[in-house]
Amino acid sequence: MDRRQLIKTLSGLFGGAALLHFSPSALAANIVNKTREQWKKLLPPESYDVLFEEGTERPFSSPLNNEKHAGTFVCLACNQPVFKSTTKFDSGTGWPSFFDAIPDALVTKKDFKIILPRTEYHCARCGGHHGHVFDDGPKPTGLRYCNNGVALKFIPDGQKLPELLT
Repeated sequence: MDRRQLIKTLSGLFGGAALLHFSPSALAANIVNKTREQWKKLLPPESYDVLFEEGTERPFSSPLNNEKHAGTFVCLACNQPVFKSTTKFDSGTGWPSFFDAIPDALVTKKDFKIILPRTEYHCARCGGHHGHVFDDGPKPTGLRYCNNGVALKFIPDGQKLPELLT
C-alpha cells in the first residue's frame, strides 16, 4: 500500500475527515480492516458505540479512572499500545487522562460536533475513536488526552501485552 492509498483508507475510516497527524512508517502494514458488523460482534456494546460510532461514556463511570499501577493501556479493539501509565494523571474530568501518547499509536482529526472545533483522536491501527486531546494538561507536554475508559484495556507491567489483532 503506498502513502496515497494509506491516506485514502484512513480518511475513509474517519468519515472523509482530514488527518492532522500520522506517521506512515508506523501505519503502513499494520492497519486492521474490519467492517462495523465484524467489530460489533467482537466488542461489548458500550465499547463498540465509543470506538466505532464515536460515542462517549458517562463521566466517572470507568474503573480505569482509579487505575494507578504501572503498565500499558492498549486499544480495546485491536490491542495497539496507546498510553503508558507514567503519562496518566487525574484531570478531574471523569475520564482517564494522559499527557502523552505512545509514538505513532494515534491519528487525529478535527471534530465539529459541538460547533467549536476540537481535536479528536483514533487508534492508528483500527481507526477506533478514543477521545479528544486538549491543551490544558500538565507539563511536560501541556496536553490532556481525554480517553473513554471503555476504549481501553490495562495491562500491568510484568504481564505480556496481548497480541495485536489482525
